[in-house]
Amino acid sequence: MKDLIVIAYLVYLPVVILLTLYVAHSLFRNSLVYMKDIFNGRDEIAVATNTLFKIGFYLLNLGFGLYILEITRHLETTQAAIEALSVKIGGFSIYLGLMLFFNLYLFFRGKKVARQKRIGAQFNVQPPVPGA
Repeated sequence: MKDLIVIAYLVYLPVVILLTLYVAHSLFRNSLVYMKDIFNGRDEIAVATNTLFKIGFYLLNLGFGLYILEITRHLETTQAAIEALSVKIGGFSIYLGLMLFFNLYLFFRGKKVARQKRIGAQFNVQPPVPGA
């Protein structure tokens, strides 16, 4: 039934958009601490980089959510519509969770590299000048 597919789309789209907004808001509000550490307290660069990561997160995840929008099953009953939505929304939620953990990996990796650079800079001894 065509009406059930349209109704399923009308349910799916707001759920995908709201899930993406919620995850992005939570992730990037909390990741600013990591960015400030990565950039040694340089707030302007940390905020700008965090904002760019957030925009990329929105584009990638909303784009993927729209890309997988199509429901190809014939939705003859309300039960079939709910089952199709659960597959779509569940699959998108799993994907969004993977993207969340990938971003966390990037933040932790950036923090580790920044820490190693700071430690290296502390122990960086200038070589003796010949003839001095």
